[in-house]
Amino acid sequence: MTASKAAPSKDAHAMSSDRVLRVQDLVVSSHTQPDRHILKGVSFDIAAGETLCLVGESGSGKSVTSLSIMGLLPRGVLEHRGGDIYLEETPLLTLSSARLRELRASRIAMIFQEPMTALNPLMRVGEQIEEVLVMHRKGTTAGERRTRVLDMLEQVQLPDIERMYASWPHQLSGGQRQRIMIAMALVLEPRLLIADEPTTALDVTTQKQILWLIRQLQERHGTSVLFITHDMGVVADIADRVCVMRHGEVVETQPVQALLRHPLTDYTRSLLMAVPGLQPRPSRPVTEREIVLEAIELEKCYGRHSRWARLRGQQDTRTAAASDVSFALTRGRTLGIVGESGSGKSTVARCVMRMIEPTGGGVRVMGRDISTLGRAALKPHRKRIQMIFQDPFRSLNPRLTIGDSLIEGPVNYGTSRAQALKQAEALLIMVGLSGEAMTRYPHQFSGGQRQRIAIARALAMEPDVLVADEAVSALDVSVQAQVLTLLEDIQTRMGVAVLFITHDLRVAAQVCDDVMVMQKGRVVEYGPTSRVLGAPEHAYTRSLMAAAPGRQWDFAAFQPFDDVSESRSSDAFSTGLISGAQKA
Repeated sequence: MTASKAAPSKDAHAMSSDRVLRVQDLVVSSHTQPDRHILKGVSFDIAAGETLCLVGESGSGKSVTSLSIMGLLPRGVLEHRGGDIYLEETPLLTLSSARLRELRASRIAMIFQEPMTALNPLMRVGEQIEEVLVMHRKGTTAGERRTRVLDMLEQVQLPDIERMYASWPHQLSGGQRQRIMIAMALVLEPRLLIADEPTTALDVTTQKQILWLIRQLQERHGTSVLFITHDMGVVADIADRVCVMRHGEVVETQPVQALLRHPLTDYTRSLLMAVPGLQPRPSRPVTEREIVLEAIELEKCYGRHSRWARLRGQQDTRTAAASDVSFALTRGRTLGIVGESGSGKSTVARCVMRMIEPTGGGVRVMGRDISTLGRAALKPHRKRIQMIFQDPFRSLNPRLTIGDSLIEGPVNYGTSRAQALKQAEALLIMVGLSGEAMTRYPHQFSGGQRQRIAIARALAMEPDVLVADEAVSALDVSVQAQVLTLLEDIQTRMGVAVLFITHDLRVAAQVCDDVMVMQKGRVVEYGPTSRVLGAPEHAYTRSLMAAAPGRQWDFAAFQPFDDVSESRSSDAFSTGLISGAQKA
């Protein structure tokens, strides 16, 4: 096990010879509107072996900064108007396209947020990593390249590396694909690694593994890391220093513990205050006893049925994505379903919605079993349960105005167009938007605004149940807080029940009345949030809590529970243990 890495000293930042990256007074503007600055004099540096976290809300300029460093700004859309970027002593902004291509992967590399879109679906993952060596190590033989790729697959701790080498991207889990991206980025041992939201869509245990892996590889190869994230828990775990951006400007740069204890600006303080706490909120009194949604021994299996397998003399190859899942959700309450990727959370949500057909058990909505209803008989019940998806941009039709998207459902169920339009405008105002949004299109809104529109669309059907499937996981902390407050306000006013699917235990602790923990398709713990997350009984639940990023910090109070100067050691990352007990 590698030893913990000491944080770079202030002197290291002052010495230009120790700088791996220096960004100085960087200005980026719109190509068509030169006076519209996206970045306004951004400056920071990264020392050798240091991790600098770049944080801020959506639209603050984090990703534009990373694309500028990589030389990947979209042509004809954005362009540099001033400033300099130095990779060690090399000025990047004056290099030719050919020279930039040589530097990418060899001296500077990037891990993108969504590996499934970054990886080529038509190439095996081993070949994609080897392609980097083909481009940048032209003198190596095929055998040498294969050996190097297998060595990197082993370094990122993937199992059965020969099988992984020959796998296609779609055959791997999200965590495995992200490890492939890390292997591809580090195969040439670059001086600088840029990680753009690499753990946003991952569950807490996979996220913890990826963060520990980046730290371990960083120590092994001496790589500097620019880590872009909106998750302050991740910042607490991985950063040496933090650079806070807002509206294209740097508003604060501090060592991580100084920033978490004593933020210098109100904006940074607001970001920290928006982070949900891990301590569950007090239980709300039960005022309604009406069960609006109930799952009874719900089961969903994939693969051949055992009867057909036996007839062919084959072994039963069914895989249970969900097995024996039972719960009851009463009006006005929120039930959270938490667990790792592949635990069965979304499978349960889709069975409840009848988006996929359960293979066993029942689903009751307002006392009626809908699990076996045909299409015609099911239609009247569909309006009673509506879904809010993780990515509102993909769930909204880009060719329809917001008004047309909102009235589509009610009109299909017999509401007149005029009445539906009136209701849609009222819903937009309810979710914090103006009636002017009715005539605009999805691409004209921010991510948080689109999620508000998705909530309004679900409410247009006047449902009894909302199913929120990772509805806030892709939002930055401040927008996330706004959307969660909105959901709670709507729930209070309309009495709607919420089935809340999430991998973020902080969010579950603050919004859920009850929590159901799933592992490998089965429920391992179920009960009031105050008990399940406050005093978990099952070992799996305790492991999830231990893996939560930044768990040693009380963000609302800006005070650590205990001294965490050693919490970023490799041992702490690998075991999930934080020294010291939580203070009362």
